[in-house]
Amino acid sequence: MAQQDQWPQNAWPDNRQQPARGGAPAASAPGAQPAGQAYVAPGWDPAAAPSWQPQAAYVAGYAAPAPVKPRSRAWIVALVAVILFFLLMFAGMASCTAVMGSSLGTSGSAADLTSGPTVGIINIDGTIQYDGSTSSPEGLKAQLDRAEANPDIKAVVLRVNSGGGVATAGEEMSTYVRQFSKPVVVSSAATNASAAYELSSQADYIFTAKTTAIGAIGTAMQITDVSGLLDMLGITVDNITSSDSKDSSYGTRALTEEERAYYQNLVDQVNATFIEAVAEGRDMTEDEVRALATGLTFTGMEAVDNGLADELGTLEDACDKAAQLGGVSSSYRTVYLQPDSSDLATLLELMSMESEARAGGLSLKEQMADVRLEN
Repeated sequence: MAQQDQWPQNAWPDNRQQPARGGAPAASAPGAQPAGQAYVAPGWDPAAAPSWQPQAAYVAGYAAPAPVKPRSRAWIVALVAVILFFLLMFAGMASCTAVMGSSLGTSGSAADLTSGPTVGIINIDGTIQYDGSTSSPEGLKAQLDRAEANPDIKAVVLRVNSGGGVATAGEEMSTYVRQFSKPVVVSSAATNASAAYELSSQADYIFTAKTTAIGAIGTAMQITDVSGLLDMLGITVDNITSSDSKDSSYGTRALTEEERAYYQNLVDQVNATFIEAVAEGRDMTEDEVRALATGLTFTGMEAVDNGLADELGTLEDACDKAAQLGGVSSSYRTVYLQPDSSDLATLLELMSMESEARAGGLSLKEQMADVRLEN
């Protein structure tokens, strides 16, 4: 096997012959060293010589190694491509949020997208409460105000899919629908009950499906008594109150007869306002509405028969009726009216409301203990 040479390049004296690349020193060189041993020139002091490193290893029978290729920059191209992909994706999401397609026509999140005769659609989906959405008084009023201010919007359709909620919220929303100057038509989805029906009753026309659960005129308040369970667990709760009945709704004790009568009277009063609102909105007598105020829902077919709804039909039918009531004789467009605020903004607002309540000296339990009447 060939031996690796040990001498550095250009280390030969002038009167010596440098060995061939990859071989041993020439035999004719005076003082030549045997193959495989280092050649040291006479008088040469390795300690005094400058440090050196061989540029390449010389191995007999092998060529010098190939030069190192420059590093690939493909990762830079890939990184740029990924960044561009995400930028395009975010731009597409923003575009879809601003303008949404609709089978009924052009739609969007802002009333200023309208051009020509337009019917505005407002979704009322979920629990009626104070959450800033269109299922709340402030959210519904904001969209009705936008429709009011836009001359292209000739009428509004309320697409209702709700089982009700807070009585006061339903009362306020009913007032806003009743005071709206342009025609309002309701399109009932799977459920249009309780507080949702209260506000629907103020519309000019109500459509329902055959299988819609509609009506449920009534008011309820729930107080859970867990005192028996607390006794079984050996837990004692002491409520320090300013009056005997302040803790009546906490659920840590049973109601007294006087307290039960008080809450029943409270429920009856709220329910009377519900019946009055429906009677006014549906052009019925209070006795007629009271006969239907069983707290139970009717099918859409029954609601058309008993006067709680006007006609069986779809969302498209409701839009056509709204356009007709709005004086639109030709084609029209539709636009979905909805809040511009993001879910994150709503969450931050709710967190702020909770902080303000705590700063005002109300504990979470005290907030929940306040009487909550639901329609």
